[in-house]
Amino acid sequence: MSSEIFINSNQREIRVALMENSLLVELFIEHSAHKGIVGNIYKGKVTKILPGMQVAFVDIGLEKAGFLYVGDIDVIDMLGLEKDALAPPPPLAEEDKDLPFEGKPGRPHHDVKIQDILQEGQEILVQIAKNPLGTKGARITNYITLPGRHVVYMPTINHISVSRRIEDENEKERLKQLISEIGNEGAGYIVRTAGQDALRSDFESDVSFLHHLWENLKKKSEGISAPHLVYEDLNLIFRSIRDLFTNNTERLVIDSKSDYEKCLEFCTTYMPHLSYKIELYKDPMPIFDHYGVELDINRALGRTIWLKSGGYIIIDQTEALIAIDVNTGKYVGHSDPEDTILKTNLEALKEVVYQLRLRNIGGIIIVDFIDMANEENKEIVSNALKQALKSDRSRTRILKISELGLVEMTRKRVRESLVQTLCDPCDYCEGKGYIKSPSTICYEIIREIQRRGNDSITNKKLEIKVHPVIYDMLFEEESGLLEEMEKQNNLEITFNVNPKLHREKYYIESS
Repeated sequence: MSSEIFINSNQREIRVALMENSLLVELFIEHSAHKGIVGNIYKGKVTKILPGMQVAFVDIGLEKAGFLYVGDIDVIDMLGLEKDALAPPPPLAEEDKDLPFEGKPGRPHHDVKIQDILQEGQEILVQIAKNPLGTKGARITNYITLPGRHVVYMPTINHISVSRRIEDENEKERLKQLISEIGNEGAGYIVRTAGQDALRSDFESDVSFLHHLWENLKKKSEGISAPHLVYEDLNLIFRSIRDLFTNNTERLVIDSKSDYEKCLEFCTTYMPHLSYKIELYKDPMPIFDHYGVELDINRALGRTIWLKSGGYIIIDQTEALIAIDVNTGKYVGHSDPEDTILKTNLEALKEVVYQLRLRNIGGIIIVDFIDMANEENKEIVSNALKQALKSDRSRTRILKISELGLVEMTRKRVRESLVQTLCDPCDYCEGKGYIKSPSTICYEIIREIQRRGNDSITNKKLEIKVHPVIYDMLFEEESGLLEEMEKQNNLEITFNVNPKLHREKYYIESS
C-alpha cells in the first residue's frame, strides 16, 4: 500500500504523520524535553535483585531504575560460557519482527536463576526495549539490537530471520542465504521489509556499518563507569526515514528547511534512490493543517467514533484494559436484523483496527461486538478482524468471539498511547471521567446541616461555601426545606458562593 509521510519539525517538538489513502494511520511525537529513549544503550548498575519475580532493577541514570527480566539477559555471555553450553534461545518469530524490539529474544531454555547471573552493584550493558510508562520504569534488555536500513543486527543471538511482510518464499530464501554469507558467524540478523529485492552491495554496506558500530560501542562501554549513556538512537525524523520511508512511499514532506537539508544528506548517504521523494513544504499554512492531519488528531482524542452507516463505537481506557463497545446507533437496516448486526460489526472492526493503530493502543483490549446468533456470522467477523490486523505493524493476539459477543485481544505496547502523549488526567474529575451531580452534592449538604442541627454542641450559625451551580440548585429547589430546617433547629444559614471551588467541594463552618 502506498503511503505519504508529513513531518512538522521545530525546536520544541517533532511530529511525524504516516498517511495511507489520505488518512492518518500513525502519529509519532517527540518533544525536545521528553525524548523517547527506546533503542538507547546504557551501561547500568544493578541496584536490586528480586529472586521471587526473577527480575532485577538497574540504575541507568534515569529518574526510575530500569526493569530487567531474567529472560532478557544473555546468560551465555554473562556467565562466559561457550555458545553451545546452554540450549539456544527460541528463534525470533518472523511474524513478530518487522521493526526492532518487537520480539522477545532470549526467553530462557534453562534453569539458571537471576541471582546466579547478577549481583547487586554489578555493571551491565543494557538497551531500552520500552519507554517508561506511568509509574513503571523502562523495560530493558541485555540483548543488544542495532537496526540498520535493510537489516537489524543482533550481535549476541545466533539466528537469521526475515520480516513477515516479505511473503515471497524464494525471496526469503535468497535473503537468508545472502545474510549467512556476509554476516558474522554466530551473530543474528533480521532482514527488514526495506531489504526486499535489495542488492548484495546494499546489505554489505549496512552490515559493515553495524559491525563497526557494535565494536565502537563495546570499546566505549569498557572505558566508562555506570550509569552512563553509551549510544543514543537517531532522532524521530531519521528513525522515521529508516523505518517508514520505503519504495512504496510516494513522498516525504517536511516543513523545516534545516531538517530538510539533513534528510537529503541522510538519504543521499544511505538510500540515494529515494532522495528525489523528499520535499520541502513552503506554504504559509501549517503543514498539518494543510493536509488535514490536525483534524484527524483531534478526532483521535474523542471517546465516540461514528461509522458511515450510522452506527458507532465507544473507546474507554481503564487501568487494566481498553474496552471498545460497538453499537448500531442510527443504523436500523432494511430487513433482516441479523444482517444489520453483521454489517455493523464488519464496518466497526475496520474502524477498531484503524483506531488501534492511530491511537497506538496497547495491552489488553476487549471489543464488545453486537451479539450475533448465527455462528457463521461470528466466524466471518473473527476472520475479517484477523485479516484487517495484518496491516498493523505491532504484534497482536486474538481469541475467538465469545458467546457474549466479546473479543479478547492483546496488542504490543512499546510507547505511550496518543492520549497519554497529548493529554493529562482531568484535574476536575481526577481522571474518573465523571463528577457527582449537583443534586447529589445538594443532598449531601442537607444531610450535613441536619447533623449539625441535631448536635447540641454545634453553634447555631452556619456559613456554607459552595460552587455557584450548587447554590443555584439549593436556592431554586431546596429553599423551602432549608427554611424549615432553620426553624426546627434554630439555625441561621448563610451561603458564600465561590466559583473557584471544585463543584464537588463544599465547606460548612460554625460561628
